[in-house]
Amino acid sequence: MDSRFPGHLTAALVCLSFLSAGSAQAPAAKKVDDPVPATAASIPTVAPKDRLSESWWADRHKAIVASLPNHADAQLLFLGDSITQNYEKASPPNENFQPIWQQYYAPRKALNLGFGGDTTANVLWRLDHGEVAGLNPKVVVLLIGTNDTARGRTVEETEAGIDAVIVALEYHLPKTKIFLLGILPTGLKSMSADLDINSYLATRYAGGHDPQVSFTDIGVIFYEGGSLADGFFYDPFLKPPSPALHPNTLGQRRMASAIEGHLARLMGDTPVAPAN
Repeated sequence: MDSRFPGHLTAALVCLSFLSAGSAQAPAAKKVDDPVPATAASIPTVAPKDRLSESWWADRHKAIVASLPNHADAQLLFLGDSITQNYEKASPPNENFQPIWQQYYAPRKALNLGFGGDTTANVLWRLDHGEVAGLNPKVVVLLIGTNDTARGRTVEETEAGIDAVIVALEYHLPKTKIFLLGILPTGLKSMSADLDINSYLATRYAGGHDPQVSFTDIGVIFYEGGSLADGFFYDPFLKPPSPALHPNTLGQRRMASAIEGHLARLMGDTPVAPAN
């Protein structure tokens, strides 16, 4: 790993990202492990970045912030990119995700904060611009990083970005448990980088180093016979087809089932039984 970008961020590095976005107050220092290198300020994944030039993105962000008073009792947040936003789709047979959301998450007063195409820098910007203001959920499920590596960010940069999101969540939601998911397997060339990142995340977060964070890697559920199964993704069946990236209805249901036991423990409720 490049020594210029330590695997675990310090609070000072995350403060840098908050201050660059104009926050009135930086997050409290916590869990300081390493000194911040002079080059840390240039890591693109920890500098909050908006996508306001994209009208759909700007409109979605504005709508979510405006709706927060109606979700003051939200107990579960899903934060991420298109794989998370996809729960809003109801297009049988391959992209019919709303029934999964209604079965597993709607009864838990869940809120979807997924934005297709987002990177860690975009999530940082959204957190710093009111998307969780006034909320006090029990758990936030975080799945992010695929778009960072797919767009050429290095393993070290993407690890730093995910760490920064974790610290930002701990600042904005200090009483909330963070359920971090490993980057899902894909058919993209960046898959080898994602595996390295998941190994790092397991070392950093799966062993209780940060008591507020739990980590699990469910990637194995998308394999059959030792190979990534296209049948769990909808991209290979699009016209024209593209590499496996987004779980289809079956894949998303497998994912919901795979995380349910751990999620129920974090929520303090009874696991939802899989649909027949």
